[in-house]
Amino acid sequence: MAKAAGAYDVIVIGAGHNGLTCAAFLAKAGRRVLVVEARPAVGGMAAADEFHPGYRSVGLHHDTSGVRADVVKALELERHGLKMRAARPPVLALGDAGETRGLMLHSDPDSAARAISAHSAHDAGNYAGYRALIDRLALVLGPFLDESPVDLIEMESAGGWNLLKRALRVRRLGRHDMMELLRLPPMSVADLLGEWFESDRLKAALALPAVAGTWMGPRSPTSAANLLLWEAAAGPGVEGGGPALAAALEKAARAAGAEIRTSVPVERVLSDGTGTPVKGVRLSGGEEIAAPIVAASCDPRQLFLRLVAPGTIPYRLEHNITSYRMRGTTARVLLAVKGSVRYTVASDDRVEFARTGGSLNEIERAFDAVKYRTFSETPILDISVPTVSSPALAPSGHSVVSILIHYAPHELEGGWNDRRRRELGDRVVGLLDKHAPGVAAAVVAGEVHAPPDLEQRYGVTGGHIHHGEHALDQLLIRPAPGCTGYSTPIPGLYLCGAGSHPGGGLTCKPGALAARAILGR
Repeated sequence: MAKAAGAYDVIVIGAGHNGLTCAAFLAKAGRRVLVVEARPAVGGMAAADEFHPGYRSVGLHHDTSGVRADVVKALELERHGLKMRAARPPVLALGDAGETRGLMLHSDPDSAARAISAHSAHDAGNYAGYRALIDRLALVLGPFLDESPVDLIEMESAGGWNLLKRALRVRRLGRHDMMELLRLPPMSVADLLGEWFESDRLKAALALPAVAGTWMGPRSPTSAANLLLWEAAAGPGVEGGGPALAAALEKAARAAGAEIRTSVPVERVLSDGTGTPVKGVRLSGGEEIAAPIVAASCDPRQLFLRLVAPGTIPYRLEHNITSYRMRGTTARVLLAVKGSVRYTVASDDRVEFARTGGSLNEIERAFDAVKYRTFSETPILDISVPTVSSPALAPSGHSVVSILIHYAPHELEGGWNDRRRRELGDRVVGLLDKHAPGVAAAVVAGEVHAPPDLEQRYGVTGGHIHHGEHALDQLLIRPAPGCTGYSTPIPGLYLCGAGSHPGGGLTCKPGALAARAILGR
């Protein structure tokens, strides 16, 4: 039976971390909020999954360094059980299999420089200057990520004032750094890092966050912009990963008065036609729920091409959303392992994060494979062993290993099937075993999730982990002209997911900024 009109002020579609963030802010401001989630549990890509009895993952995204401190403070998430790390955890850069010296990248520049000096005195000497430049540019790039975007298409007085404020920030950088801010983003990350460093392993390790989850290799133009933005946003991260963040957000939303319903897929966003206000949603079972505002944290294609009735949005927006690029290039392997994971190049088994890729050329060759609809003989692995800091995720003495694979195409030549999944999984485990001998023999169970599996599991088009490619054009105007500021051509319908500014990853910012836009309407 449908709720009576006016029963809710806002309906939020999707209980991922951005949907929960949006709902928590709106409920805290006194709005009557309902969150509807298709999956049986909240958290979306941040949710834990028991993939084998007794073994749980920490969600799809390993990196929680993008979680914004201002959101944590405003929603009092620490009061709801969230614990921030004291510092961003180090990452072990794995070079060629069989090497005896690792490269541990610490968040502290001095510690990182000491580790780098074992590989290159030149690079160790340059690292402090590189970090100092990144920190200065972050004074401009950080606010770009933390503030609502300026709509350059529909410029109004407020938008003009916001643009002026940002221009003044740029001007305060000084001549040299201002020129660097203009020069660096269009570059490839290979060219940017090549200006500072000579070590192949160091450049590869620093470059991976710029291209992870994208249709880019390290030599792709504008990939430097991704690195600068990631560095500008990186904080200490969250203890317990995505599930801990999702749990705290759920508690905050419920404590503020939001209602959350799971296992209720949305079938349609209700509106009478182009330009008419939103009226609510219809669930897959036929139940209609009324509300004057709907905020969707699903990806833009899901919203505009599936949930909104055909003919409801202007043709130009429909064309732009159809052209919005969502080519998933990331797969995941989950492993239940007996014992711990010890890398040949590490002194102990307490390494939580590691990356393969001995050179930029190796990453580029892995990217080349997806252009031809296949995966590389030597895929690039982003490895997390969450049981290092959260041993309760596995039985005593056992480990969980979560591996993001770059790159794996959504549209694999010949299609994805069990044989090709096993082939990818065997290739990944074999590569991991070269760096951590004995792992392959210790695997108790495992799962392989290709991009189509991620698409089905999380309801994201193309299996794209960022709800749309992090290319410069899709970051400056996200997702398309006409809905860059979270509102859409349908009055009362808003975007609040990673397909809106400032993009994907575990940040909470799209949800927080969308809530601000809704409250300020």
